[in-house]
Amino acid sequence: MYLLGTDIGTQGTKTVMVDEKGNFITDAFREYQVITPRPSWAEQWPDVWLEAVVETIAECVKKSGVKPQEIAGLALSGLYGGSGIPVDDKVQPLYPCLIWMDRRARKETQWVKDNVPLEKIFGITGNYVDSYYGFTKMMWIRNNLPEIWNKIYQFVTPKDYVIYRFTGNLITDFSSAGNIGGVFDIHKRTWSDEMCEILGIPRRMLPEVILKSSDVAGKLNKEFAQAMGLLEGTPVVAGGVDAPVAQLCAGVLEPGEHVAMAGTSMCWGTVHGGEYLTPGLVSFPYVVYDDKLIYTFGGSATSGALARWFRDQFGRYEKEVEQNTGISAYTLLELQAKDIAPGSAGILVLPYFMGERSPIWDPDARGTILGLSLYHNRAHVYRAMLEAAAYSLRHNMEEALKTGMKLNPECWIVGGVARSSFWVQIFADVTGFNMKRLSKDVEAPFGDAFLAGLGTGVIDKPERIKDWVSFRPVIEVDAERHQIYTRYYELFKELYQSTREVMQKLAELSGSV
Repeated sequence: MYLLGTDIGTQGTKTVMVDEKGNFITDAFREYQVITPRPSWAEQWPDVWLEAVVETIAECVKKSGVKPQEIAGLALSGLYGGSGIPVDDKVQPLYPCLIWMDRRARKETQWVKDNVPLEKIFGITGNYVDSYYGFTKMMWIRNNLPEIWNKIYQFVTPKDYVIYRFTGNLITDFSSAGNIGGVFDIHKRTWSDEMCEILGIPRRMLPEVILKSSDVAGKLNKEFAQAMGLLEGTPVVAGGVDAPVAQLCAGVLEPGEHVAMAGTSMCWGTVHGGEYLTPGLVSFPYVVYDDKLIYTFGGSATSGALARWFRDQFGRYEKEVEQNTGISAYTLLELQAKDIAPGSAGILVLPYFMGERSPIWDPDARGTILGLSLYHNRAHVYRAMLEAAAYSLRHNMEEALKTGMKLNPECWIVGGVARSSFWVQIFADVTGFNMKRLSKDVEAPFGDAFLAGLGTGVIDKPERIKDWVSFRPVIEVDAERHQIYTRYYELFKELYQSTREVMQKLAELSGSV
């Protein structure tokens, strides 16, 4: 039997097909854009996700040559959809989804801080408050778009919208519910009536049905079965938020095991039994053993997005070469940066190009380049961008260690960034953790396929994921470079503290708050 896994990402959707032993068969990818109508705003209409899911699944089915009756099921994960898509009672979108990257709910965040004690919201939800969380974005819609708010039937996450279109069932899973924050009781694993009332978010606007990530959400309808070359009635499994599903794809089931999912953004996390909750990081149920394990992670708003921004703004030549030769523009940029010493000849970058999530939780934080001189060229700045993402990862790791967590000396790294051995070496040297990569760049869709196997009974227990994964040689820390980077890292943290007030004033002056 064969299994399909699809991950709806921020800037693209990827589907993989594997067999029941986890052997890779084929994959497909579609790229798209985030709508950013104002600074710190980030939104998307859901049809771009639906179209990408349909196209990538159809392509995988066609390329594989596998018969539809041999495909046991499919599962979906997705970017953290923030507010979710506000839909009416016919499940028609009323307004774009305010995705995780959107930071417009600044006033709503401050209202919560002023009116809801930390011990109250953290005690119930295991999380604090920031405009990253979906409940603040819901409050923004209520406060700023009353004509939309009055028509809302429910908020639906990106992957759950696709599941609805496929099956006719409105559901969510525990990881997606918990990541909304604010209104989800992490201890009882359900919505908190008390917090819904305090925050002014009617419980009726939240999905009534919360499933485990490996539960079957419904059966594929005729319309989309035909569009994708699948059998009508094929099981569609609930899936989860992309970060913990990517964590699963590396085989993580035990405390101490930790993974950096480095794509457009970066989520670094580990699992535990609930004893290491901290308001400095994000916590919600894991995608296996959903009733026992908590996934706690730190999230950087930009990672691969830094390299992509630099390529698009300053890598025109490299993009042209890529079109003519097929050699990646990123590879060409790395070749120019690889011989530059750690620290990029005195350049520090703060990677806060879309505000920042953990551990600073500052929507007004801004991208900063310090240390430029006439000596420096593009390659210095590009390397400093890559180093900035690694500093951010280390910052989140340290926040977790403060809680008493014990972390294994190897950090698994998955996602698009993991394709670059050069960048992964920087991550190792900055953090002091050896980096371990999967043998294939399958990421969250691989975890989705595994969840599809669990949900359909093709796979009998979560521990089988250990049989699915294999790894490339470990990229080890260079002790000398680590010492150099530690000195730069301390300046990295100091730079933010020194410029925080200026960043806030800039945000206010530019009208982005």
